[in-house]
Amino acid sequence: MHSVIPDYLIEALADVAADVSGAPADYIPELATADPDCLGAVFATVDGTIYGAGDVDTEFTIQSISKPFAYALALSDRGFRPVLAKVGVEPSGEAFNEISLEHDTGRPRNPMINAGAITTPSLTGTPGLDPAARVARVIDGLSAFAGRQLSVDDAVCRSEMEHAYRNLAIANMLRSHDILTEDPHAVVDGYVRQCSVLVTARDLGMMAATLANGGVNPLSGERVVDEQVVRQVLSVMATCGMYDAAGDWATQVGIPAKSGVAGGLIGALPGQLGIATFSPRLDVHGNSVRGVALFERFSSDAGLHVMEVPPSAPSVVRSNRVDGTASHSVRVIQLQGGIRFAGAERIVREVAETVFPETIVALDLTMVYSLDDVARRMILEVARRLTLDGHDVHLVDPESLIPDPDPGEGGRIIVVTDLQEVLRPSPQGAPGVASGEVPHDRADVGSVAIGEESVG
Repeated sequence: MHSVIPDYLIEALADVAADVSGAPADYIPELATADPDCLGAVFATVDGTIYGAGDVDTEFTIQSISKPFAYALALSDRGFRPVLAKVGVEPSGEAFNEISLEHDTGRPRNPMINAGAITTPSLTGTPGLDPAARVARVIDGLSAFAGRQLSVDDAVCRSEMEHAYRNLAIANMLRSHDILTEDPHAVVDGYVRQCSVLVTARDLGMMAATLANGGVNPLSGERVVDEQVVRQVLSVMATCGMYDAAGDWATQVGIPAKSGVAGGLIGALPGQLGIATFSPRLDVHGNSVRGVALFERFSSDAGLHVMEVPPSAPSVVRSNRVDGTASHSVRVIQLQGGIRFAGAERIVREVAETVFPETIVALDLTMVYSLDDVARRMILEVARRLTLDGHDVHLVDPESLIPDPDPGEGGRIIVVTDLQEVLRPSPQGAPGVASGEVPHDRADVGSVAIGEESVG
């Protein structure tokens, strides 16, 4: 069967193609030569599937779309505290090239405006790197996000540097506040080279999908940055990525996003997909006119607004029933879906509110496709408390969603891969324990709390 998604993208492109408002950026001569009629869109899933329509393989420069990725590299290389000391996270409400610095510290308000974006590349790599090595680190990092080696458009780089007066002024102000500690001209040159990296909409879709996938490139399998870095980056994209149009974007589209003046636009939906569009016609905010229209449609048609979350917690407990025979009855609590804190709380409440005489309890994860760390810890704590109440607890976990489960002090879990192993009486007289099963019983571990590190 032919997939419906490319057809949907083709239809969406056709619907916005007639809008010829806006124009390519002209303050950089090389950008003004872009074909204004180019138009493409990409969906890239977190398992590496790419759907595209239109001009998805046309190269253009990444420009400001590089900002969140350079920010991610800086956080990964130097840590949160040193980066936050130099660059804030507050929306500026101003255009991308405004000289927006904190009055008392001189710190840029966020890493998406130029003042912050000029600062963050200087925080990549190890301290003391020479400018060329730092640029190489940034380009290699962008390439890891894209899943292929990227290169710089030297013509665009030269054109931008010839007209970089405002960015040089910003860099000199940053140097006067000791936000920058290096030669401002060298820092701006590195920033301009970063913005001049050539990409396609297909590349940008994969870069966005890497963010959506918690920092792991879906195609290469490489972990580019860790999940805490991704959370920080997506949060700043959601509040600052669209500059002085960020509020309208957050309410109408609701997808963490970043635009570039060459016409690119990306969005990342955590755990779902990365989206990229390409159309060089820009609006007064410097955002792609047709790209914005496409994202508005995608968000509306597919329910992609981050605040539009289906109620999942009540359906996490699929069933709470008694199975087995009269002489070997088993309380089966069957779970389903992707479980996070709210779903785990529903499980805790279900068990706490159920009065059952059965000695054997099976927590069945057969229909669960994901558990976050908090949910794992909460389920293990449920198992521990059931054990302390005198129950034999079995974990039906065919996909090892809770590897090497340890419920902590006084807890005991018997792991099986099939519920039938629990429902079938053991010939050895130990109800529910499959032949060869090795229970986990570690009394030296303390009780599990929600805020602790993951168990196992």
